[in-house]
Amino acid sequence: MSIEVKVPTLGESVSEATVGQWLKKPGDTVAVDEPIASLETDKVAVEVPAPAAGVIGQLMVAEGDTVSVGALLAVIEEGGAAAAPTTATAPAATPAPAPAPAAASAPAAATADADAAVLSPAVRRAVLEHGIDPSTVKGTGKDGRLTKEDVLSAAQAKQAAPAAAVSAPAPAAAPAAAPVAGRNEERVKMTRLRQTIAKRLKSAQENAALLTTFNDVDMGAVMEARAKYKDVFEKKHGVKLGLMSFFAKASVLALKDIPSVNAQIQGEEIVYFDYVDISVAVSAPNGLVVPVVRDVDKMSFADIEKAIADYGKKARDGALTMADMAGGTFTISNGGVFGGLMSTPIINPPQSAVLGLHRIEDRPVVRNGQIVIRPMMYIALSYDHRIIDGREAVTALKTIKEAIEDPTRLLIDL
Repeated sequence: MSIEVKVPTLGESVSEATVGQWLKKPGDTVAVDEPIASLETDKVAVEVPAPAAGVIGQLMVAEGDTVSVGALLAVIEEGGAAAAPTTATAPAATPAPAPAPAAASAPAAATADADAAVLSPAVRRAVLEHGIDPSTVKGTGKDGRLTKEDVLSAAQAKQAAPAAAVSAPAPAAAPAAAPVAGRNEERVKMTRLRQTIAKRLKSAQENAALLTTFNDVDMGAVMEARAKYKDVFEKKHGVKLGLMSFFAKASVLALKDIPSVNAQIQGEEIVYFDYVDISVAVSAPNGLVVPVVRDVDKMSFADIEKAIADYGKKARDGALTMADMAGGTFTISNGGVFGGLMSTPIINPPQSAVLGLHRIEDRPVVRNGQIVIRPMMYIALSYDHRIIDGREAVTALKTIKEAIEDPTRLLIDL
């Protein structure tokens, strides 16, 4: 019996996707709910599970094709019915002994294709970043699939023995070095996610009256609190005490005091929210994504840290869902983790403001008439001037600054 595999519902307002990668090929056996393909939508990569156990039959679309919700992707033959024809056709294609060398090379090629096909988006990114040949790495995932950790371990092993890695392939590498002498170009088609990021950022610049206000923050008090309580905090809550929970809590104070910073323009109306859903910008294999931590105004420090840590792991594994990304009333983007000193972040439409964090560095500042060295951070608030006045933006950023420099304000809502 043949079972059709169709494009699943991709989320609200998402009607099509691109076939990013086939994880299985015709003739492969699959179990129920085992991923057989990866679809790239405007926001996330979605894996398509097998609706039934059996053998993969015909693939109806190719990698890179655009498909709509409900479109036919592939056919699964239940009970392994397709396995016999697949194996039976091999002898028929080689009636004479002469093609033996070609027949011997075919399994090798098929194996290489299979190895490439089972790489998830996160693993593919790691393979490209570290220059690892996936066929040389033994997978520890389900059915022997490579995981990101397998690739990272292989990269570490490669770095640990550079002499052996260089000396072994030296004779074979010499002939290949000649064509590399020229100037080369590589053209790679933009993923749907990257195309969407480009469109949204350009749209924000064109449709919003963007302006950015800056301030600097003395991080001493927060750093002292983290140093004092980080061990007992992690022991009690099972998660590390980071900076993001402090800034999330400080942002809640600012957004409650200045409601327009937590509002949105929808048509000819301004919508004010009595809750705070913070989009946290994190890096994923396919680009920047902004999952949403909901009801931050009702969460504890531990709840916020757990939510952010969970989203960070899901982003690295390429497991974020459309539901994780939907909504959001305000965004925090931490460029400091990459060493950024200062930036002008762009709002995440239809939101009206975004807080940009940057690296902490010791700088000379004046305190009580004396020049002292303090751990300082530049912070930036980009906002839509159509809805937020300059006074409101400056006041909101100042509220965040004061709460971070005196964390007691976070406890007494001041």
